[in-house]
Amino acid sequence: MYYPYHPRYYYPGYWPIRLYEDVNPDFLQQSAHQSKKLMQDASKVLDKLSESKDFDAELMHAAQVSDQDKVERLIHSIGITSEVDINYNPDGLRLEFKTKVAEIDCCKLHVALRWR
Repeated sequence: MYYPYHPRYYYPGYWPIRLYEDVNPDFLQQSAHQSKKLMQDASKVLDKLSESKDFDAELMHAAQVSDQDKVERLIHSIGITSEVDINYNPDGLRLEFKTKVAEIDCCKLHVALRWR
């Protein structure tokens, strides 16, 4: 028998049925809760950087001379509780706030700031 088109277009049940797992919003809810904490810590850092030129100058000088320990001390002195990776270059600062839920990496928040 000759079919001018592929047979599956004529038989609606031909396509395989794709089954999905039941959804469980618990992990998403926990991730959102942890992300709010990351945002609070990022907000603390941004508040400090936007309010204190002396702090900014000290941070930029430490970065300019590649004093990683001092840069980290300054950022942590703001009172953040989240884990944060701190990277800088001659043009600016990049902070990556991160956390876990049930020992699984779940949430990251990147903040990139330029000073040149």
